[in-house]
Amino acid sequence: MGDSGICKIKPEFILTERPRELALECVSDKDKRKLAENDETPPEKKPKLSKSEKKKLRGQNKSRGPTFRCTRETELCNTLINLSIGEKAPKCERKNCQFLHDVDEYLKIKPKDIGEICYNYETFGRCGRGLACRFGSSHIDQGRNKINSEKLVETAQAKNQLTHELQVALRKRTYNFDFAESLIKFNDNKKSDDNKTSGAIILSPLTTVGNLPFRRICKEFGADVTCGEMAMCSSLLQGAPQEWALVKRHHSEDIFGVQLCANNPHLLTKCGQVLQQEAEIDFIDLNLGCPIELVYKEGGGCGLLRRQRVLESCIKNLSQLLTIPMTVKTRTGVYSNENLAHILAPKFRDWGASLITIHGRSREQRYTKLADWTYIRQVAQAAAPLPVLGNGDVLSYEDYKIARETCPELAGVMIGRGALIKPWIFTEIKEQKLWDISSSERFDLLKKYTNYGLEHWGSDNKGVENTRRFLLEWLSFLHRYVPVGLLEKPPQKINERPPFYQGRDDLETLMASTSASDWVKISEMLLGPVPENFQFLPKHKANSYK
Repeated sequence: MGDSGICKIKPEFILTERPRELALECVSDKDKRKLAENDETPPEKKPKLSKSEKKKLRGQNKSRGPTFRCTRETELCNTLINLSIGEKAPKCERKNCQFLHDVDEYLKIKPKDIGEICYNYETFGRCGRGLACRFGSSHIDQGRNKINSEKLVETAQAKNQLTHELQVALRKRTYNFDFAESLIKFNDNKKSDDNKTSGAIILSPLTTVGNLPFRRICKEFGADVTCGEMAMCSSLLQGAPQEWALVKRHHSEDIFGVQLCANNPHLLTKCGQVLQQEAEIDFIDLNLGCPIELVYKEGGGCGLLRRQRVLESCIKNLSQLLTIPMTVKTRTGVYSNENLAHILAPKFRDWGASLITIHGRSREQRYTKLADWTYIRQVAQAAAPLPVLGNGDVLSYEDYKIARETCPELAGVMIGRGALIKPWIFTEIKEQKLWDISSSERFDLLKKYTNYGLEHWGSDNKGVENTRRFLLEWLSFLHRYVPVGLLEKPPQKINERPPFYQGRDDLETLMASTSASDWVKISEMLLGPVPENFQFLPKHKANSYK
C-alpha cells in the first residue's frame, strides 16, 4: 500500500526545530512520568507491574485519569431540571438525595454559559438538559425551561435505547433465554448457509472513537454501512448502561450493525437473542481481532482464533439463531509468522457466517506494520463464494484503488483509522478525487461534531465534558492529517510520519499539533474553558508509524 517512512512536505512549510509549545506528546513515556508525578494515589496502593506486564500494556495509555468528575452538591436534582413554565416543583422521592433542590440557589452557582444558542433547543424545540444546560440562556426563563411548540420534535433521534424494564430483567436474570439455551444444546453438529453480499464502503467498528456523533459525520460524507463500537456481551447481559450506549443507532444510519465480543457461545448466543428482539439492527459482527491483552487472555477477540472448537460453536449457534446476517471480523492470525485466516475463512463460511472482514495484520503486529493486501486476497479466494471485505491502511482514493486492483475478489473495503484521520475519505473514494480541505472547513466539521455530541450526551456539565472527552480522543487521530496543499507528492500515506511543519494559516498549524495541550485549546474554542485540574491523554496511541 505504499512506502513508509517520512512524509514529504514542501520545504517552505517545514519547521527547522520542534515548536516550544509542544509540551505534551501524547504517546511519550516522559508524559507518563509527568502524570505519575502528579498522581495523588498512595504508593502502597499503586499496582506494581513487571517489565513483561508493562510491555503487554502498550497500545493504550493506562495512566489516563478521568477528565471530569461531577460534584453532586452543586448539581440540580433531575426532578427539577425540566420544570416548564407554570409547573410547580415536585418533591424528590429519593432518600438521602445529595443533589440540590433549590432552583434559585442552583442558578446562582451554576457556571457561566458557554454560548448563547442551544443547539438542541434550536433544532428540536426543547432541550432535555433544561435548567442544567450550559447554553441555557436561550431557553431558561424565570427558573423554568421553555419549549418552542413550533419546532418541537417528538421523535427520538437515537434508536435502541436501554429501557428500564429490559435493564431490570437482565440484572435480575429474569429475561427468557430459553431459545438461545435450547439452540446451543441441540446444535452441536448442525450447519447453516446464509450468504449475503455487500459491495458497500463500510466504516469499521472503532473502540472509543466510533461513537454515534462520529458515525453521523461519516454517514454525511458517504459511508454506506456503519457499525457500533465493540460491545462486551457480559456487560450487555448485565444491563450495563455504558455498554448499551454502544448499541444506540442514529436514524440516519440506514444500514447499522453491532459488533460483539465474547469468549464462549453461551454469552454470545444469549446476547444475539436479546439484541435481535430488543434493538433495531441489520447485522451482528463477531470480533476476532481485538488485540487488547485483557480481552485476549480471557479468550475473546484474537483469543478465539486459538480456540477453534469454541469459535465453531460461537459462529454456528449465533448464525442459526439470527434472522439477520452474522458477520466476522478477524486479523490474519495471532502471530506475525503464522497466518490463520486463509485456513479459517472456508470454515467460517461452512459454519454459517454471511461475510468476513479481514484486517491485514496479526495481533502481534498491532498497527506498526503495513497491511498485507496480497494475503487479504488469499483469504478472499479461500472463502469463495463467501463475500470478503478488506481492511487496513486506506487513507485516500489511490489507496482504495490499489487495494481493489490487488484484490479484485473483494466485495468491498472497510475503513478504520483512515476515517478517523480524514472522515471525508468516503467522499474522496466515491468522487474519485483528492480533497484539499481547508482549516476552516475542518473546524466547521468539529463544530458539527460538537453539536451532535451535545445532542447525544446532553448539554449539561456532564454532557459537555463527555463531548469534550470524545472530541479530544478524535483529535488524537485527526491531527495526523497533512493538508494536500503542503505535500510534495500527494496523497499522504497512513504510516508516514510527517516532520514538524506549519500550516497555511494559524488554525491549520494549530490543528497539526501533536500536543494534547493544543487539542485541549481547540476543545475550549468550541466548549469553553476546561474544568479545574483538567488533564488529558488519549486512550489509544494514535501515531503508530513504521
